[in-house]
Amino acid sequence: MRAPELSGDVWLNTGDRQVKLAELRGKVVLLDFWTSGCINCLHVLDELRPLEAEFAEVLVTVGVHSPKFLHEGEASAIEAAVRRHGVHHPVLNDPDLATWQQYAVKAWPTLVLVDPEGYVVHVAAGEGHAGALRRVIAEQVAVHEAKGTLRRGGSPYVLPIEDQPATLRFPSKAVRTVEGRILVADTGNHSIAEFASDGETVIRRFGSGERGWADGAFDVARFAEPSGLALLPAEVAERAGYHLLVADTASHLLRGLDLRTGEVSTVAGTGQQWRDGGTDGPAREVDLTSPWDVAWWEPMGGFVVAMAGNHTLGLFDPVRGTISRFAGTTVEGLRDGKVDEAFFAQTSGLAVQGDRLWLADAETSALRWIDADQAVYTAIGTDLFSFGHRDGDAADALLQHPLGVAVLTDGTIAIADTYNGAIRRYDPESGKVTTIADGLAEPSGLLVTEEALFVVESAAHRLRSLPGSSEASRQVTGDAHAVRRPPSVLSPGTVELSVVFTPAPGEKLDDRYGPSTRLEISAAPPELLVEGTGTGTELSRTIKLAGGHPEGVLQIVAQAASCDIDAEHPVCRVTRQDWGVPIRVSDDGQARLQLVLAGV
Repeated sequence: MRAPELSGDVWLNTGDRQVKLAELRGKVVLLDFWTSGCINCLHVLDELRPLEAEFAEVLVTVGVHSPKFLHEGEASAIEAAVRRHGVHHPVLNDPDLATWQQYAVKAWPTLVLVDPEGYVVHVAAGEGHAGALRRVIAEQVAVHEAKGTLRRGGSPYVLPIEDQPATLRFPSKAVRTVEGRILVADTGNHSIAEFASDGETVIRRFGSGERGWADGAFDVARFAEPSGLALLPAEVAERAGYHLLVADTASHLLRGLDLRTGEVSTVAGTGQQWRDGGTDGPAREVDLTSPWDVAWWEPMGGFVVAMAGNHTLGLFDPVRGTISRFAGTTVEGLRDGKVDEAFFAQTSGLAVQGDRLWLADAETSALRWIDADQAVYTAIGTDLFSFGHRDGDAADALLQHPLGVAVLTDGTIAIADTYNGAIRRYDPESGKVTTIADGLAEPSGLLVTEEALFVVESAAHRLRSLPGSSEASRQVTGDAHAVRRPPSVLSPGTVELSVVFTPAPGEKLDDRYGPSTRLEISAAPPELLVEGTGTGTELSRTIKLAGGHPEGVLQIVAQAASCDIDAEHPVCRVTRQDWGVPIRVSDDGQARLQLVLAGV
């Protein structure tokens, strides 16, 4: 089909100039539909960087920022996100999802490839498509070079004005040492900053400041967007040989930091992002995926790792050097129960209160906890699509994409309610939620001391103290909001569900070790799906929807394995996408739902 024109309200990285598809004729255009709070979207940004460099003369990437949350649609928020994540291509903000709907997009992230004559030639949802995209782009370049319709050189990208250097740049989390010093994950500067107890005076810094992966001395080691920090108990540190555990998020690693010598070492992960396969074993041999936070939890005798990239929690033993999956199934959603059956959604903050582990689940805007009985419970939050700023009874309270959590001195729970720019408080005894502070710039982490509550105010690039704030709070009665993505209208009863996957040119499905595809379906509420739940190997299935539930969410996970054709040493890859499809059940709805994993 002819690619629809792009529409939105703000263009970034173009010198404030609007870009039209017509002026890009002769170029291969890659549209990346993303939103800044989506971890899978951030993975795709990294996947695209080598392609953008390889095809720089013929490829134009345009990020179409289609926000899930209200805050993400604000011009200042998307501008900060583009700087935070080092996006070096034009970005269109699409706050009303107009372009999203024109292209019939149903998931974040989705990639759409437009040929030099302006026609859509390939669509892919999810991550892990870099190899396939390389083949499709190369094919388009060859075809249109032969036709004389390919244009080389020139780009609408305009380098933005550089940020003024600052002590911190988009910091994430903070911890305090036994000596009273404060360590901050300086995410945008790819390093760990150590402050005096005042939180203002920098004593030293670990990491060269250059993004990457390198072990060694404090001034040569490299991190890539480090986030979570946790100190090892003294006796454990003595045996492990380091004092601080760092969730090195964009490197997909856990790093150990010796605070005496400044030596940095890799203690878990391979540097490759987990796609499929084993999650248990020797820590240096297991792939991780965007570890976002870490917390020592005594009942488990190790560190719980918020594995944001696949919506699970890991368990890392620093003495034995092993890691395993502790909780979650990789399905994104909100479901309580036994840890190995629960659903999580981009867990981004952890805090320990005795035998209880608190966690902030960003994509469900939820505060949850796990007890020593290894069961998961939800205090605040309902699903993937409901959010807001509302205090009161926890059952009615609303958050917006929280990234941090901490236990206050009075036993109540503080929440870094990131996209509301607020610090919230949950009282487990009364079940009430209040607001401690608001007007903050994307608070992402919290540090509680006897004197103050420190807030890692990420978009303000600072560590901020809120003296006495653990006692003062007020109640906010805000509006409830829902993700504005239009639902799929389906009929009650039998519905034919299918997922399209077409291997890229030069590839075939990889069935050497069994079925090459996998489809998992569940629903929220579970009663919505009468038949068709569970896991199978076919990418199509007949499901049956209950007539008594007017709306809900179908949670669909599709996966496909493919390999190069006729190569002596074929490169193989796994493509995966997790859809949370909002649906409305109506007698005039469709009896068919088709999703595209890869194809046209």
